Amino acid sequence: MRLRTALGSTASVFCALALLSACSSGSGTTASSSGKPLVGVDYPRSDTDFWNSYIKYTPQSAKELGLDLKTTNSQNDVAKLTANAQTFISQGVKGIAMAPQDTAAIAPTLAQLEAKKIPVVTVDTRPDSGKVFMVVRADNRAYGENACQYLGTKLGGKGKVVMLEGGLDSINGRDRTEAFNDCMKKNYPGIKVFGEATNWDGAVAAQKLQTDLTANPDIKGVYMQSSFALAGTLQVLKQKGLLVDPKDKKHVFVVSNDGIPEELKDIAAGHIDATVSQPADLYAKYALYYLKAAIDGKTFKPGKTDHDSTIIQVRDGLLEDQLSAPLVTVDGGTYGGVPSVKSDDTSLWGNNLG
Repeated sequence: MRLRTALGSTASVFCALALLSACSSGSGTTASSSGKPLVGVDYPRSDTDFWNSYIKYTPQSAKELGLDLKTTNSQNDVAKLTANAQTFISQGVKGIAMAPQDTAAIAPTLAQLEAKKIPVVTVDTRPDSGKVFMVVRADNRAYGENACQYLGTKLGGKGKVVMLEGGLDSINGRDRTEAFNDCMKKNYPGIKVFGEATNWDGAVAAQKLQTDLTANPDIKGVYMQSSFALAGTLQVLKQKGLLVDPKDKKHVFVVSNDGIPEELKDIAAGHIDATVSQPADLYAKYALYYLKAAIDGKTFKPGKTDHDSTIIQVRDGLLEDQLSAPLVTVDGGTYGGVPSVKSDDTSLWGNNLG
């Protein structure tokens, strides 16, 4: 998710919060003076509405769980994340939550933290190797499958779609891409997919979408793997006279992933058609919940949880709590067997940001 869009004012406010948090986290004593467990949270970036929402929720969740908090921001740079982990170690944190965007390169840092007996929870992403106490994310393969079922249903199993892929150095980008392609081949072989690598870069996504629509004006669907591509996609469709009512024959069906407020508004307005609500609020809550549990010596096993999710064993020694992430549409209908939630549903975190 490498978004720098005109989703503006909300992101600006959250960025300010992130900067204030980062400034305060680098100073002061090296351990909590309140008697509460001290934990570190590295924010992966502050240039998307999704991650800025996560940044907003994190201190709220820390307060609710009785934790003291240190924060850093690695700005999508694994070298900065490694340096931030060293800072946390020097500050005496008892656990660290992080969201490594390069899920292979984080392995040496995880090994160091394991050797120092500092538990780690990863959020949104799963490391390709190495041990962490818990992975907190949603089923990213389901993201791709749900987008496939929605577009396949809307296009009647025929036509052309563009998939604006995320970074394939991330488990999220790989999961969403592979699942979308697999679902299309199995269920909608009459649909041609143009897969475009974007590395979570909104400008790259817009440029590639423009090229595809110029060469193939009969494209009728777009799957963007997160809201990083939202503003650029809408701009390109508008320029080509395709940003029209869903009932118009020229309408291009657009599915996103994240569930940010702007997406929900765009669904209601008919600008895009669906998204998957990735739970920014629950990512913050359960990342810290599992850090506190690790500090308290608790353990977990695969199975259903008490918060509408399922813990799975990804590999030996690695558990993942897969939180609920519903498909969101304007009508709350079922598409290809996938139920959806209406975009104005008050249970969605994107409708509850205040």
